[in-house]
Amino acid sequence: MRTKNRNIHIIILLLSMISNLEMTAQTPIKIACIGDSVTAGYLLAHPAAESYPSQLQVLLGSQYEVKNFGHSGATLLKKGSTPYFKTEKCAEAIAYRPDIAIIHLGLNDTDPRNWPNYKDDFDADYSWLIDTLKTQNPKVKIFICKMTPIFNEHPRFKSGTRDWFWQIQEHIEGIAKANNVGLIDLHEKLYNRPDLFPDALHPTKEGAAILAKTVYGNITQDFGGLKLSPVFANNMVLQRNQPIVIYGNANGGYKVEITLDNKKEIAITNEFGKWKVIFPAMKSGGTHQITISSKEENIVLRNILIGDVWFCSGQSNMAFPLQKSENGMAEVKNAINNTHLRLFNFEAIAETDEKAWDSITLEKTNRLEFFSGKWKISDSISAKDFSAIAYYFGQNIAREENIPIGLIQVAVGGSPIESWIDRYTLEHDDKVVDVLTNWRKSDFIMPWVRSRADENLKNAKNPKQRHPYGPGYNYEAGVTHFTDFPIKGIIWYQGESNAHNIELYEHLMPVLVGNWRKAWGTSLPFYYVQLSGTDRPTWPSFRDAQTKIQKNIANSGMAISMDYGDATNVHPIQKKQVGDRLALLALKYTYGKNITANGPSAIKAIQKGDQIIISFSNARQLATADKKELTGFELVNEKGIRIESKAVIIKNEVSINIPKGEKIKTVLYAWKPYTTANLVNEAHLPCSTFRLDLKP
Repeated sequence: MRTKNRNIHIIILLLSMISNLEMTAQTPIKIACIGDSVTAGYLLAHPAAESYPSQLQVLLGSQYEVKNFGHSGATLLKKGSTPYFKTEKCAEAIAYRPDIAIIHLGLNDTDPRNWPNYKDDFDADYSWLIDTLKTQNPKVKIFICKMTPIFNEHPRFKSGTRDWFWQIQEHIEGIAKANNVGLIDLHEKLYNRPDLFPDALHPTKEGAAILAKTVYGNITQDFGGLKLSPVFANNMVLQRNQPIVIYGNANGGYKVEITLDNKKEIAITNEFGKWKVIFPAMKSGGTHQITISSKEENIVLRNILIGDVWFCSGQSNMAFPLQKSENGMAEVKNAINNTHLRLFNFEAIAETDEKAWDSITLEKTNRLEFFSGKWKISDSISAKDFSAIAYYFGQNIAREENIPIGLIQVAVGGSPIESWIDRYTLEHDDKVVDVLTNWRKSDFIMPWVRSRADENLKNAKNPKQRHPYGPGYNYEAGVTHFTDFPIKGIIWYQGESNAHNIELYEHLMPVLVGNWRKAWGTSLPFYYVQLSGTDRPTWPSFRDAQTKIQKNIANSGMAISMDYGDATNVHPIQKKQVGDRLALLALKYTYGKNITANGPSAIKAIQKGDQIIISFSNARQLATADKKELTGFELVNEKGIRIESKAVIIKNEVSINIPKGEKIKTVLYAWKPYTTANLVNEAHLPCSTFRLDLKP
């Protein structure tokens, strides 16, 4: 009897242990989402289902229990306007004793009532919250978050929030390091999505989903597996004589093996799912292969060349395809002879022509999925729709340097320069920060540009619908895919959509170049095309401004195209000549060739008796392009009246007779929208439009 009772007791004990084990196994991991109104789900129709913590719960499943401890208006600062540490939500979060805590605070600390007064307390107050959570549960895993964006439409953006926001972001990074806690970047994926922030501060349901996915990735280290930037593909060109950088994404902690020919590098994916390796610089020559492997996937890139890579960007005259250029179809047929030329056309999903886009195009545009493409070997198929100017430029460099050339084309017809500059730069430039706000009604943007965007966006339901003419868009959707990829230099043809505001363009062009050089991390050569000639009244002044801009941009050069203009068409078809002139600039100033690459440049105009003598640089012997009489010169008298004047060439100077009785103030050359001015130098390169005040 005693043995039987003992067996029953053992069975009961075992059943109890099994039950306890099952209960332990089923106990979910507790996650506390601590924060302000963004965490709480302010502005969402159904916060209980749509806030980022609610969507995170769905992603994580039943093994986790996610609770929302967001309090609208909360500050991290204890002396702030609404201190989080005094709220019921804070007390509840601490009492919850979470296994994982996600803290997203700081947005309300940018208020002028808070940061200017109590910023010195921020680190200590944040550390207090971290330490308090650890006291309740020493095993808690804590992540603090870089703040979600505050966009420029916010009423106190320029009054201080813009600057204080970035100061707080820096503090948050330091706090994570000092307290040995995880850091989640909630800013990166949303900074280029203003369309998801109706009030410039609170994300929509889709924005909250991006937050949930970001937090999910950091918790689980599941970032969707091995992925490469679109620039890494078969037939690519890698930049010679620079360290070769190969990078991508994979799940956190994964070992990624990268093999370039017979050289191997190993990377461990960081906590944000990113990896990068650097191989030693290589000279051009041969064909190469890259293999990228993780424990679950294997990617092989074949037929790779080492050479020079040029980034080719701008608006429609850069995008103008080879097949439509003068003699273009003949060149297309011969394109197969240039297999050392590799073309990456990052093509737009829709033309910015006069029609309304459908809902799919609108949605893809908002998601920054406006461009797609891959490397292709030059042939009749890949070359026909590629930029004619870029193609001829690359063909010249490849022939003269005897190396492979890779050309990356990212160009959008009609796009203003503002669309090619990154958001941070625009936000911190007080001349143009307001252009970010409702740009479709801003006089800073050309009326034609705004009306064309309005036509494309007729079917848009989101008042913040994105468009490739919008400030920052083409940088975010296009340029940013390539800034980690080493290149040789940049060629640029743009300005037609900014010619209405010359002074602004004089400011923005150096800003763009500085922005791009900072993004690539080096002072890349930047060669651009001056606007051609056509019947648009501001173009002479704009061309003159483009000439002067060179002085404000080091390591730059300008190719003149006005002698190949068209009086009635903004898209002249003579693209080979322009590509050749860009190539001359690169060959001289980047590759060091002893050649003439610039046309004559007017230095000064001096009156000598009844004559005006104009002297030039870059001219051993002046001539006329058509061997006819010199044309294009005008004199402006003290009353502002323009007088067309005959001029003659005397070696490297031009002489003009002053009409009897006239007092001349200024000399103009090619100062007409469409011009037949014909002054060239001994290399048959043209003189640019210019305006010179007379020196006594």
